[in-house]
Amino acid sequence: MDFLIAAEPILEDPTIEAHLRQFCLVLSVSLGVATLSRVFSVLRNIPYTLLLLLVGLGLAVLDVRLINLSPQLILFIFLPPLLFEAAWNLNWTRLKQYSVPVVLYAIVGVIICVGSLVWGLQAFAGASLATALLVGASLSATDPVSVVALFRELGVDKKLTTVMEGESLFNDGVAVVAFNLVLGIALGLEQFDVSVTIARFLVFVGVGISIGGLIGFGLSFLTQRFDIPLVEQSLTLVSAYGTYLVAEELGGSGVIAVVTTGLILGNFGSRIGMNPRTRLVVSEFWEFVSFFINSIVFLLIGDQVRFDGLVEELDKIVVAIAIMLAARAVSVYGLGFISNAVTGPEMDLPIKGQTVLWWGGLRGSVSVALALSVPAVLGDRQEVIAIVFGVMLFTLLVQGLTTKPLLEYLELLGDQPIKLAYKQMTAQRVALTRVMNRLDEIKTNQEFDPEFVGYQMALVEGQLSEVKEKMAKLEQQNDSIREFASDQLREELLAIEADTYAEFIRAGQLKDSLTPLLDGVLPDRIGEAH
Repeated sequence: MDFLIAAEPILEDPTIEAHLRQFCLVLSVSLGVATLSRVFSVLRNIPYTLLLLLVGLGLAVLDVRLINLSPQLILFIFLPPLLFEAAWNLNWTRLKQYSVPVVLYAIVGVIICVGSLVWGLQAFAGASLATALLVGASLSATDPVSVVALFRELGVDKKLTTVMEGESLFNDGVAVVAFNLVLGIALGLEQFDVSVTIARFLVFVGVGISIGGLIGFGLSFLTQRFDIPLVEQSLTLVSAYGTYLVAEELGGSGVIAVVTTGLILGNFGSRIGMNPRTRLVVSEFWEFVSFFINSIVFLLIGDQVRFDGLVEELDKIVVAIAIMLAARAVSVYGLGFISNAVTGPEMDLPIKGQTVLWWGGLRGSVSVALALSVPAVLGDRQEVIAIVFGVMLFTLLVQGLTTKPLLEYLELLGDQPIKLAYKQMTAQRVALTRVMNRLDEIKTNQEFDPEFVGYQMALVEGQLSEVKEKMAKLEQQNDSIREFASDQLREELLAIEADTYAEFIRAGQLKDSLTPLLDGVLPDRIGEAH
């Protein structure tokens, strides 16, 4: 009773009540738009994140402001879980395969983007050095959330998806570090020195990777000791925020730290410390978190646009867009050529794929957060925000909405419908096989009339044979289906081995984890086994 009495003044606080109403309004609009995008076929061709952005822009036109989007809200509340979810789902094996282009695009690509924008905005738009530096650092962060979602939906080649996701993850970290490095120069507090800048960059990244690795591996071994899905799910959420805050507090990059932790837990910790049921629970939880946060972020980004500022800085926005696209082309094609020369023909990024990477390098929440975080003492702050918002809107609305037609034109659309049909046939085969086993058990135990059971078995066996025949035909006609089936089987076998070791550790029969044996034994492709 005392607790209820004490809580009454809090509930009656008008500020809390107003904020709660604002949050409920934002959430209702976001989830309503995201739901409608799946209900109406007309809207299905538009990624729901872009649809939310359009709704936010509509509200901005009507001057309906839902909530103040502060940089802290994005950087400390929204960004860590989004980064963690992306890293959790990124396959480490594929990331290693394409590490050369990912590293080149994430590090050298950022340098090319910042340098080009700093030079171009000063030379062609008359921007000050401070504005050019901060705009360049802000726009060097790619955020292709909607494009990657489109890739997954359409079944685009895994190579392109992995490179784009990997570049975006590490690129965000490098961009945030670059922004922090140029901020002092823009404010006139520091002088640019190459050796000092490189040293600070290495410290930022090194501390971030160290903190992320420590927490990632620590939680991986901790979850081996118990099997409580809700606790393990909660630990991943705490690690996403905790890693970010600890790394920032210790002078490192919180973004790099979260990405490191997510990669370790998603590819190592979930294998040695979680059984398949727990992994599924945690993965579904993070899928929900990503959907939930993206639904809010893109709506609020559109809602924050100030159209009068965009009109005033339109010339600089146009110049920034042209330079950004040119710099992106130089980095993607130039670094792609270097990557292809280093990695060899098997890991080549074809020109068509590079074209999609160039056009799909959108700017989003990270760029907006960095622009909004420019201190008010800088006289050019509003100019920086207007240019970044203008470029971001162009990339999301123009590039984002034309990516699917570009994929169709370049004939890069994947075979997702065929894979979906194969998955459905696999489920039917497993189900019918279990039915046959049950009927065989009934026949053996003589629970029903043998003639009746035999008739049922003949019907089921006919359906099972038909399904197997269709699957075999798909495998013969499509190399990608054979590879897909091989990948699925390999993942299943590796998961069984890791789960077995985890059971021994939880039972106290093993103290340390064992190195998986099958990882180096099982072929990656069916053809490699022959």
